[in-house]
Amino acid sequence: MSGAGDLEGIEPPEQRNLQLTPYVLVDSRREGVAGAGTETDSEVGFDLKYSVTPSLTLDATVNTDFAQVEADEQQINLDRFNLFFPEKRPFFLENAGLFSVGVSEELELFFSRRIGLGPDGQAIPIEAGLRLSGKAGHSNIGLLYMRAQEMAGVAPRNDFAVARYSRDLPNRSSLGAIFVGRQGAGDDSVSGGDDDNSAFGLDGRWGLGQYGQVSGFVAKTDTPGIETDDQAYRLAARYDSETLIGSVGYSEVGEGFNPEVGFLQRRGYRKPEAFVLYRVRPKDWAGLHELRPHISYRGFWDSEGFQETGFLHVDNHWEWKNGYEFHTGINFTREGVSEPFEISPGIIVPPGTYDHEDLQLVFITNQGAPVSFETRLTSGGVFGGDRTAVSPALNWRVGDAFTSQLSWSYNDVELPGGSFETNLGRARLSYSFTPRIFVQTLVQYNDRADRWATNLRFGWLQNANTGLFVVYNEVREIGSLGEGIPDRNLIVKYSRLFDLLR
Repeated sequence: MSGAGDLEGIEPPEQRNLQLTPYVLVDSRREGVAGAGTETDSEVGFDLKYSVTPSLTLDATVNTDFAQVEADEQQINLDRFNLFFPEKRPFFLENAGLFSVGVSEELELFFSRRIGLGPDGQAIPIEAGLRLSGKAGHSNIGLLYMRAQEMAGVAPRNDFAVARYSRDLPNRSSLGAIFVGRQGAGDDSVSGGDDDNSAFGLDGRWGLGQYGQVSGFVAKTDTPGIETDDQAYRLAARYDSETLIGSVGYSEVGEGFNPEVGFLQRRGYRKPEAFVLYRVRPKDWAGLHELRPHISYRGFWDSEGFQETGFLHVDNHWEWKNGYEFHTGINFTREGVSEPFEISPGIIVPPGTYDHEDLQLVFITNQGAPVSFETRLTSGGVFGGDRTAVSPALNWRVGDAFTSQLSWSYNDVELPGGSFETNLGRARLSYSFTPRIFVQTLVQYNDRADRWATNLRFGWLQNANTGLFVVYNEVREIGSLGEGIPDRNLIVKYSRLFDLLR
């Protein structure tokens, strides 16, 4: 590069982009009850995309639809805290990082799944929305407005607004602020008739030298009827070099902190955490490529000083040059239960403090091979009893056209109050006839929910993820495999992109 010359007299053409993507959809559904007829509905809508500048985009959407999106991967909750389901809808994934403030999967001030999805995953129609997102020099800008329709028995009409600004600074540093608000048309008796919620946050990170960084945020929520302990903050430091990674952090969340358009795994806690990992790369030792011994700790205490969770993890990752990995770890856990909860139907975990140890082993073959395998084994104590968990997964790939994965998650739990087992199976298949024509299937078995779930998707793409989509969903109760009536849903959707300036 030191010998490269300068090119002069060249001016890039002006970037002009205005794209319209209308769609039409037909939805046919039959509920899994005797005598239920088939209901058919149709929808139309569109998305509009305009490039304000080459790096700043304005999006508009009317009657937003996500019929072609893959179904959620089911989970089984063996604890008393909220489960996290990641966002999969393309509209909300675009520039999603601009709106991210908090701790991923633990405390997020804005969580887009609160828009257009009910508490049990029901689809809530979205009337319209606007989003301005991108960069302007060293500034990152994100503005979002969405209106969700009323859904009887699930949610009233809601208006959502998000405003995010951050400024890039030298040496991996930045400062930012965010506002997240929800205004509902419902009647909340707790708040005296007001149905709204808002969250405010300031965040930043500061680079220290080549390897160090300090980051943190402070946040506050405003909810009618909640006047105290509605704040949260976190401060963390990290050192990340080629051979050594270390981090420490401290978080505190008030009992009244309530980000209704965000995600909060648990309420009212203080959390210290630490992590140290050291990389060792032997020159010639049994084909090993890298050793990663590490230790981590995280603990949660409630506002009264009662420890709800303690987790000390001591592990070493063994990675060979052929792509195989073996993880050998031991965990020292503490679970403090302040109120009894039902871990399985009819089995109650009573209040108390439970200290246990468990062994954790992970084996992974070369993931780049046509056939690969991985499994995780955890065996030890839980809530005064014993648990053995096994999670194997088999991956098979044939060229670029066919990929598949078969996975299983099994838990065998023996507690003083009773014993139970859980099984969660998942099969994912994908075949591409051409780069633009594909079929994908996700089949799930969940014995806790007593159901099979099938999501079958056919796509014939034109460009920019538009084209013809045929989606079939079926949910069948396990006890009715031979004679029951499944819940079925067939969707046919066609969308087309029009570039209005070309």
